[in-house]
Amino acid sequence: MDNFVVTFARGFGSGGKEIASCLAKELGIHCYENRILTLASQMSGLNENLFKEVNEKIRDNGGFASFMRGLPRARNYIARNEKFVSDDKLFEYQSTIIKDLADTESCVIVGKCADYVLRGRPNVVSIYIEAPRAFCVERTMNRMGVTEEVAHATISKTDKYRAQYYEHYTHGNYWTNPVNYDMTLNSEKVGVYNCVRTIEQYLIIKGLITPDMIRPADHSKLEK
Repeated sequence: MDNFVVTFARGFGSGGKEIASCLAKELGIHCYENRILTLASQMSGLNENLFKEVNEKIRDNGGFASFMRGLPRARNYIARNEKFVSDDKLFEYQSTIIKDLADTESCVIVGKCADYVLRGRPNVVSIYIEAPRAFCVERTMNRMGVTEEVAHATISKTDKYRAQYYEHYTHGNYWTNPVNYDMTLNSEKVGVYNCVRTIEQYLIIKGLITPDMIRPADHSKLEK
């Protein structure tokens, strides 16, 4: 069968990353998130460690250029590579990596506006995972070992960054708008693992996979 890609956007604490990872494991394909930054660093020639520290959260602090200039070890890179110091240039490299992945292999991609970057491709399915705040807070407290107050603050701050990042690079689209996605799932009501099963059934309906391609994995950790 031809390559297919499943993109994920997710609210913090909703279980979206776990759902994406489990889906990839059951389908025997790669799940890309921060590794896209690593691949972008290889393409650009910038130090990989710098790219690993750059993610969707930096826009609040002045963006990629500001982040880079704040690191003494990065100044020589900026001097030699002025074209790399803008947020838009970083996003351009990420987008190139995402498109190359979609052209060469079936995979799952988490975040990075991948649904927008790959818009219009018939072999791409875009998913948005969200859940009520109380559910996200409880999961965050359990997984991070933090207080309820810290969990609330972490969710608010992270989702704000993601929303701003998405709006900027999609030219005004809203991150939580269900129209942007093939499917929006409430992980509390559907169940975290049942989200995986639902997405798999949708991929079958779309003709992107066949039932025999699914290899059920141990999902005990998803249910906690």
